[in-house]
Amino acid sequence: MSAAAGRTGRGRRIILWRHGQTSWNVQRRFQGSTDVELTEAGVAQARRAARLLASLRPDAIIASDLRRAVRTAAELAALTGLDVGHDDALRETFAGVWQGLTHEEIIARHGDEYAAWKRGEPVRRGGGELETEVADRAAPVVLRHAEKLPDDGTLVVVSHGGTIRTTIGRLIGLEARHWESLGGLSNCCWSVLGQGARGWRLLEHNAGTLPEPVLGDDD
Repeated sequence: MSAAAGRTGRGRRIILWRHGQTSWNVQRRFQGSTDVELTEAGVAQARRAARLLASLRPDAIIASDLRRAVRTAAELAALTGLDVGHDDALRETFAGVWQGLTHEEIIARHGDEYAAWKRGEPVRRGGGELETEVADRAAPVVLRHAEKLPDDGTLVVVSHGGTIRTTIGRLIGLEARHWESLGGLSNCCWSVLGQGARGWRLLEHNAGTLPEPVLGDDD
């Protein structure tokens, strides 16, 4: 059946899908833009989630060019036959000296900075990017691809927890200080935005959740 078959006139949708588990997720090491591969469990998560997402008949797939996102996206591409467009603008937040540290090490060495970030203050974690700068690079890429969809088409964006959160916040019009109100995504779970009369709306968040904790930079 073609992607266009059975459409309901629901409007365009954007599915923002977090990559599968990595060893640094398990170790609670802050990954940021470090290029860490999936674990075997992460590949299995991607395969399971891809079967669910394929049933939504996506029209296009774009992904971060980091290996954990590339490998996750490849599972959905294999089921749908769609090509994946990779873009470094969809990478996770660059977090400078925080990258590679565990959350406990970050709190011990940069506790005030960590606490300010959790309060929603604009913080260059580890001397890296502001969350608004991540949204500045990622959200336009997502919108550009969404605009290419048919009127009731679906775009899957394979990215990272922090980048997804900031992109959602930007697209639904939340002030940056409220982005922390959006909970983190578990590995290989996703959020769904729908296009309404007044812009993008959050329809689902952390969908496909397995009975596992959120492990990652954004937990």
